Amino acid sequence: MTIQQQQLFFPAPLHVNGTDYTIFPVRQTLAALAAGPLERLPYSLRLLLENLLRQASRGQAHAADIETLARWQPEAVPDAAIPFMPARIILQDFTGVPALVDLAAMRSALARHGGDPAAMNPLIPVDLIIDHSVQVDRAADAEALRYNTELEMARNRERYTMLHWGQQAFKNFRVVPPGSGIVHQVNLEFLASVVTCNGHDGTATLYPDSVLGTDSHTTMINGLGVMGWGVGGIEAEAVMLGHPYPLQIPEVVGVRLTGSLRPDTTATDLVLTVTSFLRSKGVVGRFVEFFGPGLTGLSLPDRATIANMAPEYGATMGFFPVDAETLRYLEASGRSKAQVNLVEQYCRTQGFFFTPDSPEPQYSIVYHISLEEVKPSLAGPKRPQDLLSPAAIQHDFTRQFASLLPRNASADTADGLTNGSVVIAAITSCTNTSNPDVMIGAGLLARKARARGLTRKPWVKTSLAPGSKAVTRYLEQSGLLSDLEALGFYVVGYGCTTCIGNSGPLDESISTAITRKNLVVAAVLSGNRNFEARIHPQVRANYLASPLLVVAYALAGTVLTDLENTPLGTDHQGQPVYLRDIWPGKEEIRAVVQEHLKPDLFTGTYASVFAGDQQWRNLSKEKSDVYQWDPDSTYIREPPFFSDFAPQAPPTTDIVDARILALFGDSITTDHISPAGAIGPETPAGQYLQQLGVPPAEFNSYGSRRGNHEVMMRGTFANIRIRNQMVEREGGWTKLWPEGIEMSIYEAAFRYKQQQVPLVIFAGQDYGTGSSRDWAAKGTMLLGVRAVIASSFERIHRSNLVGMGVLPLQFPEGVDAQTLHLDGSEQISITGLTGVLEPGGQLLMRIDRADGTCETASLRLRLDNRAEIDYYREGGILHKVLREQLQKQ
Repeated sequence: MTIQQQQLFFPAPLHVNGTDYTIFPVRQTLAALAAGPLERLPYSLRLLLENLLRQASRGQAHAADIETLARWQPEAVPDAAIPFMPARIILQDFTGVPALVDLAAMRSALARHGGDPAAMNPLIPVDLIIDHSVQVDRAADAEALRYNTELEMARNRERYTMLHWGQQAFKNFRVVPPGSGIVHQVNLEFLASVVTCNGHDGTATLYPDSVLGTDSHTTMINGLGVMGWGVGGIEAEAVMLGHPYPLQIPEVVGVRLTGSLRPDTTATDLVLTVTSFLRSKGVVGRFVEFFGPGLTGLSLPDRATIANMAPEYGATMGFFPVDAETLRYLEASGRSKAQVNLVEQYCRTQGFFFTPDSPEPQYSIVYHISLEEVKPSLAGPKRPQDLLSPAAIQHDFTRQFASLLPRNASADTADGLTNGSVVIAAITSCTNTSNPDVMIGAGLLARKARARGLTRKPWVKTSLAPGSKAVTRYLEQSGLLSDLEALGFYVVGYGCTTCIGNSGPLDESISTAITRKNLVVAAVLSGNRNFEARIHPQVRANYLASPLLVVAYALAGTVLTDLENTPLGTDHQGQPVYLRDIWPGKEEIRAVVQEHLKPDLFTGTYASVFAGDQQWRNLSKEKSDVYQWDPDSTYIREPPFFSDFAPQAPPTTDIVDARILALFGDSITTDHISPAGAIGPETPAGQYLQQLGVPPAEFNSYGSRRGNHEVMMRGTFANIRIRNQMVEREGGWTKLWPEGIEMSIYEAAFRYKQQQVPLVIFAGQDYGTGSSRDWAAKGTMLLGVRAVIASSFERIHRSNLVGMGVLPLQFPEGVDAQTLHLDGSEQISITGLTGVLEPGGQLLMRIDRADGTCETASLRLRLDNRAEIDYYREGGILHKVLREQLQKQ
């Protein structure tokens, strides 16, 4: 019997909680293929195999896909792609608004071509959580939350009105209104079910919860045993509309954890250590799975913290299998006993449940991390993988910023502000505010500091932005919120805030002093990213740390101190107070957690989470299938992606005589490519807004204006810290050739477009690292860039480029823009695109230099599977989906 004829999925009954379900057992499939015992497969691959079996039962996956995954070998480097269909999609508003704009534009295009726009809806559940727009305009007082919330609504009314429209216009689309929490914490505490079902009793299919999200930190849910990771908004839109996500079968890295954390360390110290360690090993594009005896000693919030930062250590997932701790957390966070029992019975039946005596799966490679060796840590000042002890910061700071530090660093310090001063101390981000141990720990540290008479330094902007209202409730109930407030850590909003650059303005006197003295100042935050210019444009040194250390540095007022050996200050009796004197013990923390974290705290928090307040409910009363685009809006504009849409895709052409728009080095992030923060008045985007009558005070941020392509394409490559090697200065500048005139990247792209000159970009290693920011690809495409040629790509951005029809090409080992001696004046041609394309195939690049000489080089095509080749030939994934929608009608 051939594999095409052989049945490889075996639906079976499972009776749980008095209900009959159908499941797709993976053991029987492995047995039918004689592919070895289930226990040899990593847990994450067991879940993937189940996903394929269900898809095959609906005709969406093939027997060959199933056999390829079932026969996975740890020593092999897989080159096949399989279709993955998640149970649901999650969005946040910075990526969700442009996704909704795209869907609305597709409905408009359908209507123009005679189709039924109302027929186009998400086919799987989609939840959008508004969390990326609140800014810390006001901090350190009791009015901060009200002020920031009101200002958020006033700034974003147009965007929120569209989201409100989408909630009513689309099926399978829900919105969690602003002021509710951070997407990944809401997902962890409320949305995720671990095991889900569809249908009714007798016909209901039971299967693992899984999710794709338009935010790279979607991986946080891996801590709950739920498969999920971040994808671009473009890919998410295709999945919503029924296209399985093409997943390269991954290598799976096992990380064996042993021992337990020391009393003076936290889950934050552990995740920063893991990030540094795994980034140095190289796990990009791989699944990472944690196992070993140390696993049972980590709480689920500890695991979620580690899983959250999978993008920082480079992995597609940082997965923890379901075990007894998962069940404990589900019940503690308010899930019903019936749901908890369902999760346990299903996972045990399927072989998805981890126990300390479970056989060790086979992994591509195994690394070992001893939890006892983890020490108090920070990461910075520019990358989350750069691990530092508190004692090492002063030396590292001086080394990193030597060229910027004045010879007399202590001069003119009457106001206390000098190099190394901490001007932002933010307890922020779902990475840590989802973890009660570190939040309670920060509160207890604040209580002890307050009792000893310590206060924050006056130049430090302090803020507390919990990832859910449950955090505020348990801090209030324990009395610790008032202790944090006494040190300036008042709640400023329920959203990402400082972690994504929404740190708000510094006090004017502080800002002026930084500029006047040309100081290198610092931020300390409990977030997950600290790239240059991300946190605040005036803050060059940014350090990731636990909430406890955030409080400590607010007291110290500088990073140029050794917290282990230098006192934070003096008490009422003039005695020195060291950090060790006020550091809370683990038992002390655990006692408060056990007393105040109860299931009803979470059920009460989320009882009406979709309803919103009266302001939200009053946003839009009109219901329509097609969005009514406002030509005068500066927030929401119909994008041009489908303006010249044709029902048949045009033929693919070679790239001939392209100009180089930019030459970049290594580690160009999506923040560099498409900044999310403040819009400068002198930037192309700022000039555009002012021409429309928008004053700088009302610019808001790039992230909030992602529904307006005119702003976003002008903001592409506009980060003030990006460095194009074609010019001498930082920022979004380039040279127009053949004239060699220096101008903004946007202006040069505009002129090239008028001349119908195609463009390319060159870059080094890890191009596109960071956020799953689809506008980093959309803006690139709208500037006229046909191809990006890099030494290596980060996973999500490469996929986004493909989704927008931009060609990703990779240098062979030992070749890059430097070895080719490129200076930006060359013309570039890429041939071989009109013929048959093979995943990972070779294309020829011709370089024509200004002196008349030429050179050729071979490039690797980074279209990694057949689906991506198909998307590229269609002009991008959205064009393909729209053509399919028209054909269905």
